Amino acid sequence: MRISQLMTIAGTLSLVAGLAACGGGKDNASADRPKPTNCTNKIVHEDAARVSVWAWYPNMAKVVDNFNNAHTDVQVCWTVAGQGAPEYAKFQTAISAKKGAPDVVMLEADQLVGFEIQGALVDLSQYGANDVKANFSAGAWKDVSQGGAVYAIPIDGGPMAMIYRTDVFKKYGITPPKTWAEYAADAAKVHAAGGPAFGDFGSNVPAATTALMIQKGANPFVYDLQDKQNITVKLDDQATKDVLSYWGDLATKKEVGTVDQFTTDYIAGVVNGKYATYISAAWAPGYLTGAGVGKGAEKGKFAVAPLPQWDPANPVSVNWGGSTFAVTNQAADKKAAAEVAKGLYADEPSLTDGWQTQTIFPLNQNVLKSDAFVNAKVDFFSGQTANKDIYIPAENAYKGFTYSPFTVYYYAQLQAQIAKINQGKTTGAQAATDLQQIIVKYAQSQGFKVS
Repeated sequence: MRISQLMTIAGTLSLVAGLAACGGGKDNASADRPKPTNCTNKIVHEDAARVSVWAWYPNMAKVVDNFNNAHTDVQVCWTVAGQGAPEYAKFQTAISAKKGAPDVVMLEADQLVGFEIQGALVDLSQYGANDVKANFSAGAWKDVSQGGAVYAIPIDGGPMAMIYRTDVFKKYGITPPKTWAEYAADAAKVHAAGGPAFGDFGSNVPAATTALMIQKGANPFVYDLQDKQNITVKLDDQATKDVLSYWGDLATKKEVGTVDQFTTDYIAGVVNGKYATYISAAWAPGYLTGAGVGKGAEKGKFAVAPLPQWDPANPVSVNWGGSTFAVTNQAADKKAAAEVAKGLYADEPSLTDGWQTQTIFPLNQNVLKSDAFVNAKVDFFSGQTANKDIYIPAENAYKGFTYSPFTVYYYAQLQAQIAKINQGKTTGAQAATDLQQIIVKYAQSQGFKVS
């Protein structure tokens, strides 16, 4: 559901050539591991195998209870080790110490490769992961796989779309733009008429910007875990330059804002109609509702439309965010841990609670094809059937993405370049060129051979 937040993982990739692939069975770190006892939840069957889990979703207590009540052979011992970055930092500490990691850990999809390359995650294909492959779209499965290896089970995702203010669109006589050219023309029209910013180009959402680059045709990274030392970095391509220049031009003309998103100022702007659109993901309605948007005077003023396209004859669906469950190589009982990774947040009651409370956008096809989910009238969008019309088609069309082993560093550098664009200190094209040089230099310093 969430975007990736910046974290620091120091010194994890400097010995790329010596990193070993994940293996199955018990290892030295887990052989004598005591049964976990610091559980936030109730253990229903005391004699069952116990699997420790780190996860942060708001309704995890209910999800864990659903699992434990339904299983007599294995029980989940759940704790919250932080959300996103704080959890990842603790996990990295445990990897370095070779102790202290949970059996199962929640990770965002864009963080997987950075942990995979350290041998910290178990290949779940040897524990029946492919038994549940059909439950997910091809794109969702690609995000958790490397060749024939499967390093996590998808939970939720973020197919992207365009949320918009119906009152603003009505006032200025515009309809949802189908292309980015139309989007820019509408932005110019509204700005010339003294209207609000048409959107926002915040520097703190590099994952979203990357998704938009991919939509244009960019392929920033080519990487295969079976060839750990070699990586292709392509960030100065025309597609990347075009996207950064496109948004930089809108920002320079003040046709879109440049406020960091997920901040008090940004939310206040959304509430007060400062932005006509919000280019975001399927989890956005839940986030916005939780932040107080869509209530009071602005209730009923939001709708959603498909993401504008560069070439409507060849539409491209992209994804922002999404979480998974992975089994760590410190798991004492990897088979039991894999059962948890496959089954936690996979039962109907848990999935239904997740989407009905707008906590997640589920990737499980059993939900995506259910009548209740397909035809759900989303309250935030005044009863619009957003799942059926927008988000499900976008998810099923998503083809997946190859993430780099150093996503955190890449995001930080892209964020810095966007900030420079917004401050008028560089152009989109130059930012792409500089980003290429920075990332190549970093990759080489970490032991990668870059092409």
